[in-house]
Amino acid sequence: MTMDSHQSQELNLSTADYSLLTDLYQLTMAACYTGEGLEQRWASFELFVRRPPEGFGYLIAMGLAQALEYLEKFRFSSSQIAALQATGIFARASDRFWSLLAEGRFTGDVWAVPEGTAVFANQPLLRVEAPLWQAQLVETYLLNTLNYQTLVATRAARLRNVAGEQATLLEFGTRRAFSPQASLWAARAALAGGLDATSNVLAALQLGQQPSGTMAHALVMALSAVEGSEDQAFSAFHRYFPGAPLLIDTYDTIAAAERLAEKVSSGEMELTGVRLDSGDLITLSKQVRSLLPGVSIFASGDLDEWEIARLKAAGAEIDGYGLGTRLVTGSPVNGVYKLVDIDGIPVMKKSSGKLTYPGRKQIFRSFAGGKVKADRLGLVTESPLNEQALLQVVMKQGERVQPPETLAAIRQRTAASVASLPEQTLRLDSPVSVQVEISAALQALTEETEKRRRVSGLPQATAKNAKDAK
Repeated sequence: MTMDSHQSQELNLSTADYSLLTDLYQLTMAACYTGEGLEQRWASFELFVRRPPEGFGYLIAMGLAQALEYLEKFRFSSSQIAALQATGIFARASDRFWSLLAEGRFTGDVWAVPEGTAVFANQPLLRVEAPLWQAQLVETYLLNTLNYQTLVATRAARLRNVAGEQATLLEFGTRRAFSPQASLWAARAALAGGLDATSNVLAALQLGQQPSGTMAHALVMALSAVEGSEDQAFSAFHRYFPGAPLLIDTYDTIAAAERLAEKVSSGEMELTGVRLDSGDLITLSKQVRSLLPGVSIFASGDLDEWEIARLKAAGAEIDGYGLGTRLVTGSPVNGVYKLVDIDGIPVMKKSSGKLTYPGRKQIFRSFAGGKVKADRLGLVTESPLNEQALLQVVMKQGERVQPPETLAAIRQRTAASVASLPEQTLRLDSPVSVQVEISAALQALTEETEKRRRVSGLPQATAKNAKDAK
């Protein structure tokens, strides 16, 4: 077996490849742990965001379903192991490392906030408690799916909050997503975050949804050229898809609207909607509304929550929006995955600007008048004080403990989460996040851990074994 035998020019991803979809250093660290006899030590890693993207007052946690699917299917095949061996990188790795990969699967526990939950800086979206080699190896994939889906879900939630419940919001981002795989995740996160439908046919069908879309300028240009006019292009498309909105800005938006108005008023055509993809959307939408008063107007073209807010403030007559590029791209969610406990020994990172809190943690949320009042970041050993504990156990010994949630349930939770946030947290300009208090117990543990580090360097192992640490 050589590396060449594992090559594929297609670079497509299948579930069988999940275990290799990782950064090299995850594997080299696992090999080192194994060589040092530490691979089975019980470790806890937490995934959190130090700072949300600029201008974001909150994040909507998303991607847990795909994370759990990954952990359930975490395996190394013989061909994958042979390909790793052929790299020569692991020449000094112990035989135990290879047998660990060959026999291993994910056997740990996972705690997470439910998808659709609003979270803030330094709050764990997810915690993995597992043998050290397993907890380390899964970092890259977990960050990939939770970071990206959380970004898209948060953008979707913000778009819904700005546009209002009555607006129709469609996800059009497949061609701008960072990869075919990302387009599927983006569609899912957008729907779970509050959008009504996606144009991605594969994503929609896999999610049990109805795909939705309109038409492109190419059809208008092609049929106009061959059949003689824009009106004939509209009529031809409507012959096959009578309920689909028509894209009316290929040539002269207002002239097209005037001709369509004549057809509607004469009973020649029943028109449900039109789409505007360019130009002054405020002026054009008002003019089109006056010509086609009973027809829904959709707008598209690099729209985001700030642009929708501007359009609404200016009185634009728009009933729905197609969201693409700015929904599925933009400032990343820079989630990190950090070790917080090893064999019952709390650990922390002290790097400048990258401090982490030690120990396994819980988020305690309090409400007042139906709104989030404050969050308390504490230890799992603490009890709620008229608060809601957000992190729940979702996987035990490598097996899910809850059935998968429906997209509708996650979307409903997202809506409820956003509705519970204070107005200052929701605003687009200079939002203020909910105050996150560090509990007295966590503060004390942080000080104790730092003191131990200063006095003795790295903490020494204790007699506690993995089961005691749990």
